[in-house]
Amino acid sequence: MLVPFARAIDAEIHYDDSGGRGPVVLLGHEFFMDRTMFAAQVDALSPEFRVVTWDARGHGSTRDQGLPFTYWTSARDALTVLDQLQIGRAVVGGTSQGGFSAIRTALIAPDRVAALILIATEAHGPSAHELDNSRRFLERWHEPRLRHAMAQHLARWLIGEDTGHCAMWVQRWLTRDPHATETAAACLLTRDSIVERLPEIACPVLVIHPSRAGVARGHAVEMARALPNSQYLEIPDARHAVNMTHPDQVNAAIQDFLRGQLSMPAS
Repeated sequence: MLVPFARAIDAEIHYDDSGGRGPVVLLGHEFFMDRTMFAAQVDALSPEFRVVTWDARGHGSTRDQGLPFTYWTSARDALTVLDQLQIGRAVVGGTSQGGFSAIRTALIAPDRVAALILIATEAHGPSAHELDNSRRFLERWHEPRLRHAMAQHLARWLIGEDTGHCAMWVQRWLTRDPHATETAAACLLTRDSIVERLPEIACPVLVIHPSRAGVARGHAVEMARALPNSQYLEIPDARHAVNMTHPDQVNAAIQDFLRGQLSMPAS
């Protein structure tokens, strides 16, 4: 029986596998969250599809040594999960930072990526505004007296007015080591732009952009236009965690995309 960890050189990547014989969909999560943010997608897509979700370094149950890494490292972590499960080819996707990793996975191993699902993500590097806001947030996050207010602010920014999801994630964040994501934050804030490499990606791509995401709409549209075989869907009044707050729209879009565009053997 396979254990729920895939061993990289300096990390053990934790994953969940819905099982089944359908085509494989590998999903990576948003920064500060974990693989469980895709619960609604696992429920909707399986058993027609085999859904594998994984925790990035610095998040969830993945074990790493706190060493510096990049989203190219994360792309190889995604491939390590596929290797562990003996899966040759899969749909690879993710939300925000999960999308950063997914795009890079398609660039380093195009033969293993049947399609991409990119949610609330972009191919640009961080803007000066993002760098400034993120650094100020992280400084306050490490102040115990400010952490509860910062967690509530983060929940509203990522999730919006969905009080149930906000409360759940605030509670999780407040019980975690506040320094757990420091190395992952460095990865986020030093990521490289890969806009010029997008035309290299020939597989089908679904781009889902929540209209109130932190990612600029112009960046999402530019990414979709640069990808030779992409579909673009914008979901109004949704924030980064659109797959949690608007699951019916996201799940329907993913199902239609996979059924209509995907031509790949089952795992």
